[in-house]
Amino acid sequence: MMSNNQKSLGSGYTKVTIEDVQAAAARISVHRTPVLTNETINRIASENAGRPIEIFFKCELLQKTGSFKFRGASNAVQLLTDSDAAKGVVTHSSGNHAQALALAASRRGIPAYVVMPSNSPEVKKAAVRGYDAKVIECEPTLESREATARRVTEETGATFVHPFNNPNVIAGQGTIALELHEQTPQRLDALVVPVGGGGMLTGCSIASKALSPQTRVFAAEPQAVNDAYQSYYGQERIKNAAGARSVADGLLTNLGDTAYHDLQKNIQGVFAVTEQEIIRAMELVWGRMKLCIEPSAAVGVAVILYNKEFHKRCKEDELTRLGVVLCGGNVDVARVGALFGQYLP
Repeated sequence: MMSNNQKSLGSGYTKVTIEDVQAAAARISVHRTPVLTNETINRIASENAGRPIEIFFKCELLQKTGSFKFRGASNAVQLLTDSDAAKGVVTHSSGNHAQALALAASRRGIPAYVVMPSNSPEVKKAAVRGYDAKVIECEPTLESREATARRVTEETGATFVHPFNNPNVIAGQGTIALELHEQTPQRLDALVVPVGGGGMLTGCSIASKALSPQTRVFAAEPQAVNDAYQSYYGQERIKNAAGARSVADGLLTNLGDTAYHDLQKNIQGVFAVTEQEIIRAMELVWGRMKLCIEPSAAVGVAVILYNKEFHKRCKEDELTRLGVVLCGGNVDVARVGALFGQYLP
């Protein structure tokens, strides 16, 4: 179901408006996550960029279920008709969207069916079950996940809620930027948003363009899975190589149809960072801000701290006040120790 302001433009693309984002903000019950600053990280960023930099960290790791995903999932579930809701919702996910949709469904009192790869960590399966969702395991391939989700949808009549290529999910994610612009005392020069499938990037860019047209919106991406970077600068849709991996495992997905459609229109640049830069930024946030972010949440910080092309852009456009989304904090502590040991001197 689309909200009243959304317009289908064919080819699987539905336009999302600022009115949709504002309606989502009024509809959903989520944490208004804090915006924090850190003088040490500002100093390091300023020295590396060769100009004053002040960073405003939107702390979505403190959101319900530990990531921004609850915003979009909650909006999508709340917009279901009573008859559709009674049949439940289904998705395939091994990460944050699985937990988010499970909680959103639980809060509405409806069934949730989550298809998860058989090799997903038991702790993630347990978290989804903890929100009363039914976990259906499948082979660890995208084809198997999609086929299993289709079968479950056909058997139950439940509504499939895509993690990022769903207009109601995108509108919900846009509430991040809605809040951030309200929480910062002066206009932001730029907003840096991590990108995988692009639901958060699309929603935030729509909100920023409407509320603060002078604020540039940049996408941040791992070099190892840089389909958004290649698509943006190549001006044609390019997908990641099969099996491409990154420490930022929440950003492995290729751009969705809606995100790709809006990429050239609403985004002013895409910047990519190395695996080592991601972990360096992650360790800095853990150590200096005491915020236990996951690697995907460190990608935007890494761009601000270490990407030379981004620093050049900051000088050319005189960008000082930068917002960045710390998108989640669902990470295994043992894995963090291993990553620090592997990538840090």
